[in-house]
Amino acid sequence: MTRAAHVRHLASGKFAIHSLEDHLFSVAKLARLFAAQFDVFKKQPSDSAAWAELAGLWHDLGKYQPAFQKYIATVSGMEAHIEAPGRIKHAVAGAIHAAEVRGSYGRLLAYLIAGHHAGLPDWNPDEASGAALSQELKNERNTLTQALAGGVPSEIIAPDIVLPKPPIRKVEEVHGWLRMLFSCLVDADFLDTEAFMDDSRTALRGGYAGIPALCAAYQQHMATTFAVADTPVRKLRREILDACIAHAADAPGLFSMTVPTGGGKTLASLGFALHHAEYHAKTHGLRRIIYVIPYTSIIEQTADVFRDVFDGIDPAPVIEHHSNLEAENETAKSRIASENWDAPIVVTTNVQFFESLYAAKPSRCRKLHNIANSVVILDEAQLLPPEHLAPILDALRQLIEHHGVTVVLSTATQPELHKTRSDAFGRVQLQGLGDVRELAPDPARLYKELHRVDVTLPTSPEQRRSWEDIAGELSGLERVLCIVNRRDDAATLWGLLPAGTLHLSARMCGAHRAQVIAEIRRRLATGEPVRVVSTQLVEAGVDLDFPVVYRAMAGLDSIAQAAGRCNREGKLPGKGQVLVFNPPKPSPSGLLLLAEQAANNVLTGAIGEPLTPANYARYFDQFYGCLDHDKEGVLSLLNRDAAHGEIQFRTAAQRFRLIPDEGQRQILVGWGKGAELIELLKKIGPNRDLMRKLQRHSVTLYEYQWKKLLGSGDLKIHNDFIIQESEALYHPVLGLLPEVPDYAPKSLVV
Repeated sequence: MTRAAHVRHLASGKFAIHSLEDHLFSVAKLARLFAAQFDVFKKQPSDSAAWAELAGLWHDLGKYQPAFQKYIATVSGMEAHIEAPGRIKHAVAGAIHAAEVRGSYGRLLAYLIAGHHAGLPDWNPDEASGAALSQELKNERNTLTQALAGGVPSEIIAPDIVLPKPPIRKVEEVHGWLRMLFSCLVDADFLDTEAFMDDSRTALRGGYAGIPALCAAYQQHMATTFAVADTPVRKLRREILDACIAHAADAPGLFSMTVPTGGGKTLASLGFALHHAEYHAKTHGLRRIIYVIPYTSIIEQTADVFRDVFDGIDPAPVIEHHSNLEAENETAKSRIASENWDAPIVVTTNVQFFESLYAAKPSRCRKLHNIANSVVILDEAQLLPPEHLAPILDALRQLIEHHGVTVVLSTATQPELHKTRSDAFGRVQLQGLGDVRELAPDPARLYKELHRVDVTLPTSPEQRRSWEDIAGELSGLERVLCIVNRRDDAATLWGLLPAGTLHLSARMCGAHRAQVIAEIRRRLATGEPVRVVSTQLVEAGVDLDFPVVYRAMAGLDSIAQAAGRCNREGKLPGKGQVLVFNPPKPSPSGLLLLAEQAANNVLTGAIGEPLTPANYARYFDQFYGCLDHDKEGVLSLLNRDAAHGEIQFRTAAQRFRLIPDEGQRQILVGWGKGAELIELLKKIGPNRDLMRKLQRHSVTLYEYQWKKLLGSGDLKIHNDFIIQESEALYHPVLGLLPEVPDYAPKSLVV
């Protein structure tokens, strides 16, 4: 009798059966293959492979239940693959079996098996939704009893697989290792199921050019790019690039790349990564480059730079992965829209990368095993959320030590994340990453040679200026960028400036912002007048070059990033001008205010140029010194009872949010092609390509805002997505305005 894992209905009206035995053996084999990659850099057999194999062999034991076999005969196998209320539970059966026959090791396996559909569970009931593993193992024994009654073959129920000791040094690392094993299991499960259900989709996977071919394409591109080093800035960029590539043969591990803004960090870091991966491909198994950036607003810009490098290579080796736009209730159709990062070059965000490393959902964890043996470049490393730095650095440390990852901290304002910071009593406040190697040639000299601006600071923190005063100065300049700290401030100042002034903020959808940035560049290139008011989203990696930049008082790193948008190419006859001012009100309490205060402490009484590496070091010591770097207690949830095999995976995942959601939701807006895409969503439902396009047509609102607009009919819900209904809700310059505020210019008052 053939037991079915999945059923595929054929066009002829007949159906095909995916043998349960075939599925279990295939998933076990594939999961083992994935986990074996973890120890390639150690040049020894993997201690993780057997664990992943056994998890794969037992993950669907519950499908042997006669009730499940009867159920699957009546529905699509893909839909049956996802557990939901009213369906036959099957995931927990294998978890119970593992805990019963493999002791303490089996309990660890139980997390993976029980969670391969619903997500990694908590051991004890807590704030997270979903059943606790301790309860499931106790209360669902009947699922295993029924499965065994269904006739599980002996080679599956009692395989000859020895589990070695977990390849970690301390119990605090068990959660990271288990999550990587979980990734191996769920990706293997997805891929084997996909191969049966939709082999045409499987055929589209893989086939990418290898690192050597990409490295050759990069060298050819850069030979053209630097064919003429006709300015001092271009000469320094060439020197920086050469220095980075010279380190390619260095052993994998932790690197810093401390280069002033405008020094060509993006292409230089890519050059190091490609040459480093090529050099160590055989000895350490380096196989992938992951470029992690702070904001979705610049992800397409960076990906486009890389695509230009590899133009003509098919299939395109670069993929983007933004933050997810997901329906609340996962379906087979939306689930397959997730990605597993199997391309050689991935461009993603801090949110996507680090939240995945602490995630519980299969769809988010699926890609994690493909981070092993990669080069991870953290662009603008100073923008890693300081209140989550402890778990972030813990994850990076585990990737470096246990998964063969090289990490590059790339920034103009190096936060020195390698060093451990302690309080006045010697108690560790933040555990650093340890030994670091610098890629750039003499950063102190680079800062002097790339010094292209004069910075004017307020005489004191008390010297505050009105928006009308700032607007008067900006109105007298034809080419100027003003960066402020809040979206409300940007809207207020924009309303006081002459017609034609451009605006950038997160109230605009990504596609709208991209269009405005392109228009700014066009005006700069043609010499036309261009005034821009922006929030800080313009600072990280957006290549603009103004002669004058105004910056509302902020952290020293933000001031330095603003200065990087001024005289960027060094083409002015003299220095560019950066003017820092205190806005009418100080920053609201929280990180912005703490950063502002730390900058004032460092700059008050400082002699000479304010933007120096020494000042950055002092600034970050002060800024980090007044913070709790794990404010949600994520590491405690994962580690406090790990010695007893008790881990709160799901609650930790809910608490680890780099951007606190506070009930925030993404709103799909009709700007540009947004209306057309929304209509397509209504017609065909979510799929990967459509949702990636809609990410560029979304804006985030707080709960009180979107609920109010739902009540007024300006927004509507369609299949868990919130969609703009009223055309008046989206202003052509300022973006999505949930309400007309008191400060609004007359053009907004309808």
